[in-house]
Amino acid sequence: MNTRRDFFRASLFLVMGTQLGWGKFLGREEKAMNKPNKSNTPNKPRRLQPGQTIGLVNPAGAVFIEDEVCMVEELLANLGFRSVRGRHLLARYGYLAGNDAERAADVNAMFADSHINAILAVRGGWGCNRILPLLDYELIKRNPKIIAGYSDITALLLAIYAKTGLVTFHGPVGISTWNDFSWNGFKSVLVDGEAPLLKNPQADPSKRVQTENRIRTIHSGQAEGILSGGNLSILTAMVGSPYLPAWKGKLLFIEEIGEEIYRVDRMLTQLSLAGILQQLNGVILGNFVDCKPEAGYGSLTLDEVFRDHLGNLGIPVFYGAMIGHIEDKFTIPIGIPAVMDAAKGTIELKEPAVI
Repeated sequence: MNTRRDFFRASLFLVMGTQLGWGKFLGREEKAMNKPNKSNTPNKPRRLQPGQTIGLVNPAGAVFIEDEVCMVEELLANLGFRSVRGRHLLARYGYLAGNDAERAADVNAMFADSHINAILAVRGGWGCNRILPLLDYELIKRNPKIIAGYSDITALLLAIYAKTGLVTFHGPVGISTWNDFSWNGFKSVLVDGEAPLLKNPQADPSKRVQTENRIRTIHSGQAEGILSGGNLSILTAMVGSPYLPAWKGKLLFIEEIGEEIYRVDRMLTQLSLAGILQQLNGVILGNFVDCKPEAGYGSLTLDEVFRDHLGNLGIPVFYGAMIGHIEDKFTIPIGIPAVMDAAKGTIELKEPAVI
């Protein structure tokens, strides 16, 4: 009898645990970091004001010369801000800026510190994907603040937006060239709290034709949607993980550097096979720097690859936006609605990205 009674108790335990979920049945909630953000309302950070403090982190590749960090600090001071180094900013673990735990700890600490008003990556490289499971997304959600960067920082920007709804910013890193174009774009979005029209620099009138920073329309039209994207290879490396946002109705912007054309073809194929491209409202192609065919074999052109994968989607697509590994950069908020015009090559934010 005892054996039979124990059997029925075990069966009941198994059924309830299966139906309710073992974590809840045993009194343990599922970790918040595994739950995507469900809200459609953007979680906007506060705007950056002159005199406030920017936390410097290095979540990817190592800084090999400390003077690079010193120059970033001098730059920010010249722009009117204070700066604070992350504890492990100068750490090194091979090509990484410290081990995964150290790099993640610096990001978490900057969000937790009430004296830090914004977070800026010093440089890119590789390594952000490795620390995504170590970030405290509940902490980040409770302490919304500006986080900015590009290239490998794409992984942080997309994961934080996907998990918390926090608007993040694809723009210069600390060691970028902060010329007037890049600084004015950064300032307009993050300091002045404007909703600007993003468009390429206009040609010198004396030249009478645009020879640099040209826009090429792949498929004309206008489209509205939520901006999301970044570096193509980093984004595709995240496909299948829980750290990408939903793509339905998004305006995807992508850029790349140093990838041979067949690799760009392969990555766009992956986005297509994953069903991402088919969900988009529009595509904005930034600069694809040094993306050339390999030597000794015939190749498609970049334009042909773009048209093969994007030209028949029936959505607006243009190529040449000031996004990527270039000196003149847009600062683009991830998670804010915008309208793109593929014929004019413009991106108009529908609302400010900060409060």
